[in-house]
Amino acid sequence: MPLKKIGFLGVAVSVALGLVVGFALPMRAQRTVAPYAVAAPLGEYLMAKDAEVVLARSAAPASISGGAEVLVLGRDGYTTAAVGGNGFVCLVERSFAAAVDFPEFWNPKIRGPICVNPEAAKTYLQVVRMEATLAMAGKSREEIATALKTAWEKKELTEPGAGAMSYMMSKQQYLGDDAHAWHPHLMWFEAGDAAKSWGANLEGSPVMAAPDLGDRMTILMVPVGHWSDGTVGLGASFRF
Repeated sequence: MPLKKIGFLGVAVSVALGLVVGFALPMRAQRTVAPYAVAAPLGEYLMAKDAEVVLARSAAPASISGGAEVLVLGRDGYTTAAVGGNGFVCLVERSFAAAVDFPEFWNPKIRGPICVNPEAAKTYLQVVRMEATLAMAGKSREEIATALKTAWEKKELTEPGAGAMSYMMSKQQYLGDDAHAWHPHLMWFEAGDAAKSWGANLEGSPVMAAPDLGDRMTILMVPVGHWSDGTVGLGASFRF
């Protein structure tokens, strides 16, 4: 099952838990209707502008997010709410920033504050913005997947270059119904399948990888010890 970010380490956690439950209770799973099979009313994905700006900036320490551009989600996709000067871009990702087969793809409760660096803003963020525009236009997950595939084939999207990374250190993040806030963490975006070259997903390694070869990249995630406000998180003692 391919994963995308998510900016979401919560995606990986939620999917893993979902698979465990699904295998343990196959008959029950067959009788249960998926709770996020279709999009919620679009208004449920939106926030008050000022609150969204504050939440977006909480993704990284103020020394970074304070000088960043901030995007907010509207009915036409993401637009700039605050102009930045340091090359970083902060926003709040919604559920449809995940891979199209993520079980919570349409979960309107998901909020993933993230601040991406200049390289990720030029590459990774292209994909996030395109997904959001399509989702808010009422496209189905199948239509979104087809549009992304076509965009890659036409070279309208660009694979991440060296150093593309992001901060996801907001204590207010909600990455899924199982993951909730998960851990403060950093993410890197590498072109192709980069898990092996990073030593990711190996016993004792602090690096978790979520290959998303459909979007020609691997999301590499490393928990850290503090939230962006300086309070202690669980990342320092986290082990895979």
